Amino acid sequence: MKKLFTLFMLGAFTLAVVACGDKKSDKEEVSDQVEEATEKVDEAVEDAVEDINEAVEEAGEDLEEGAENAEEMAEEGEEAVEEIKE
Repeated sequence: MKKLFTLFMLGAFTLAVVACGDKKSDKEEVSDQVEEATEKVDEAVEDAVEDINEAVEEAGEDLEEGAENAEEMAEEGEEAVEEIKE
């Protein structure tokens, strides 16, 4: 009977320790929330940087295309001037 009572008390104590151990303090919960918010901000910043890089690449490509078009137009203008001179 003593062994049974001892086992029962040990089981109850173990259950109580485990049940209390799962509850987080307010500081831990706030810390977790801050960590989650920080991760979300980091992800948002990374996404924004990727979007900016893509926009810069597209703008660079557009500038190159515009420069090529300007060169072609300049050459055509020079040819037209030469034809007028002749």
